[in-house]
Amino acid sequence: MPSAVFGAITIGVNISTTGALASLGIPNKNALQLAPKVIAGQKINYVVLDDGSDTTTAVQNVKRLVTKDKIDILLGPSVTPTTLAVIETMAESKTPLISYGSASAIVSPMDAKRRWVFKTTPNDEVYARAMVNHMVKHHVKTIALIAVDDPYGESWVAVIRELAAARRITITDVEKFQKRDTSATSQALKAMKGNPDAILVIAAGTPAVMPHRAVVEHGYKGKIYQTGGAANADFLRVGGKSVEGAYLPAPPVIVAEELPDGYPTKKTALEFLKLYEGTYGPGSRSTFAGHMWDAVKLLEYAIPVALKKAKPGTEQFREALRSALENCKGVKGVSALYSMSAADHSGIDQLGVVMIRIEKGRWKLDDHARF
Repeated sequence: MPSAVFGAITIGVNISTTGALASLGIPNKNALQLAPKVIAGQKINYVVLDDGSDTTTAVQNVKRLVTKDKIDILLGPSVTPTTLAVIETMAESKTPLISYGSASAIVSPMDAKRRWVFKTTPNDEVYARAMVNHMVKHHVKTIALIAVDDPYGESWVAVIRELAAARRITITDVEKFQKRDTSATSQALKAMKGNPDAILVIAAGTPAVMPHRAVVEHGYKGKIYQTGGAANADFLRVGGKSVEGAYLPAPPVIVAEELPDGYPTKKTALEFLKLYEGTYGPGSRSTFAGHMWDAVKLLEYAIPVALKKAKPGTEQFREALRSALENCKGVKGVSALYSMSAADHSGIDQLGVVMIRIEKGRWKLDDHARF
């Protein structure tokens, strides 16, 4: 039965379409342009703001969205630092959000504030486990890390330390850089000292290119890994030949055509890529477009459930949306099957990540999960 027609559902969107992380926020916005304007018979009103890749602006934007625009739910922010900055505002207003940042700290440990927070990215340990398994398979015994000095970098360093130790991989060095730095020569030379089997660059978007390029230009011949935050077209464009041969974990949507038949998200991923690349051009795919699209898929599940309990624009409706998301089971996105719980507000298992390799300027499936 169709839902009764209430007032429009107001969805706030705060993403990074300018600034250092625009290569992540622009695909978010592009995917949003393809999102439905009606869900469960209700008109959807999207209010979209750009935080300029800045945490202070993100907080200001979100305060405006919850106080002036009276949003029912927030999509975004695009990345970990801006998401962590707005959690308190969202919790105080009792408004759920679906983030595209990957750090586990966004949703863990679960507490009174994080109960309002969800995300469509795998937790860091899911990404990192796929990477470390790949390292073991390829006989990597020593690695050096070059990490962006922000919460994303901190989270990844902590997870890699734990997983590498468990698999007897030695971390020889950890170097830090700022995403607005203009050179990473010093960090590259220190990371290369001792000739580790692999170097892992930890950063999101195009800032991940600079240390990668520095390592290559100074003659490093070992394996180079990136995190899932680098899986977007602008990283390939800016990195060019310097990032050729790199490995990274990423949601499977980015290599959907190469997934084995029967992979749980292959069909939905191919359908999305046909729509997205049909609109924005061949090779425009990005995991960050997929993160936004999967947030919309979660809304298409949660909104009909919430409408049975309350009217849009009320605290009761926001709580009903939160509860519906928390209890979703097997919601099929383009990157994962989402099954959340009170303790897990990501809901993505290892099938939500594959290892890919950059080959001839394109993404290539390297290893896929067995199922």
